[in-house]
Order: sequence, then C-alpha cells, then structure tokens
Amino acid sequence: MSGAGTPDFFYREAQRLGYVARSAFKLLQIQNQYKLIKPGSSVLDLGCAPGAWLQVACQSLGPLKNGGLVLGIDLKKVKVPPLHCDSRVKTICADVMNLPKQQVRALSPKQKGFAVILSDMCPLVSGITTKDAALSAELGMRALDLAVGYQEEQSDGSSSSDDSGMLQVGGNLIIKLLESEDVKEISQISKPLFRKSSWLRPKATRPSSREIYLICQGLKPEAKV
Repeated sequence: MSGAGTPDFFYREAQRLGYVARSAFKLLQIQNQYKLIKPGSSVLDLGCAPGAWLQVACQSLGPLKNGGLVLGIDLKKVKVPPLHCDSRVKTICADVMNLPKQQVRALSPKQKGFAVILSDMCPLVSGITTKDAALSAELGMRALDLAVGYQEEQSDGSSSSDDSGMLQVGGNLIIKLLESEDVKEISQISKPLFRKSSWLRPKATRPSSREIYLICQGLKPEAKV
C-alpha cells in the first residue's frame, strides 16, 4: 500500500477489484463525471506508476476491437498490470521533465498526438509545504507544456515542430496539483485554451492530502501553435 494511513475502503476495494492502487478510484470518478476518455482514444499517462490509471484508461477505451492506445511514462520502470489492461497499453521509463516532445509524439497513433493527457505526477513530498507546492506546480506546468506547448512558445517564440503541444484539438487534460497560490497561475493560463476547465477533489483522496485535480476539456483550435 502506498501513502500513509491504515487500509481504508478504497484500498480494500482496489484489492478486491484487481487495481494496483487506490488511486484508480480517482480516475474512475473523473471518468464517470466528465467522460474524458472515449472508446478508441489515444491516451498519454504522465507519472503512470504504479499503473492504476493505466488500468482505468484501458478499461475506458472499450473492447479491444475499438482500437486506441494508452502510453504510460514514469521515472520508474512500470510493468503493465495484468488485470484490466491489454495489448493497447505500453510504458516507457523516462524523465518527463527532459523528454523531447517529438520522441513522445512518435509513439502516438500516426504521430498526431493524443486525445487525452493525464498527469498524476507528484513530487517526492518533503513535508515543507511551500517547497512541495512549488515542485508540484513545476510538474503541472510541464504537463501543460507537453499538452499545448505553452512554455516553449513563451520562451523563444519559435515555431519548430517540437514547440507545439501533443494534445489534439478537442482533447482533454487532467493535471494533479497541490493546493497553493501557484495553482491559480496554472488555472489562469489553461482556462482560455480550453472550452471548459474545473477543479475536482476526488472522494478517494486521503483527508490529509492537499492534492486537487485541474480538469481541462476541449482544447480550442486556436490554442494549437
């Protein structure tokens, strides 16, 4: 079991249903409320360890005949869970902070990017609130950059193929963050780029946790650079 505390309802349910972590229920709730992952979608899962979101994402693609793809990336080597996953799920071991977009885009269907990008990335928590929040915001900005090309566009204004994000027009983005002032900045940047954005604290989130999810729906055509 990961995280602090004694086994609770979500931990026991994860065990019973064959999910590798209780975090599966966070994405299950998001998916039930927002229907972000459509059958046959291409999904990029950033910070995919230990693999619970890979399982839920694959389930959300529907039957194997529907097609689709789930690509997980993590600093750790992640073995694709045997339950709830099939041949559409792949993982690579890499540092998301330094990974070239072209390399990831090459793994997407027809190299045209992804319909959904999930970021459940979280820093190694130090217990120092401001430090942890800043690191979380940095990961969140990187997820936004990979999705829409925000940071590179701001820094040099160039238009090379690696500058644009990997999220398809109309696509959806989920970013996990730790609540702080930095969170507001990421929300302000992302809001005009998407048709709709909202915040959610899933029921499976531990009471002691400050994590919250930014749900961005429907990337606007003008957001693609």
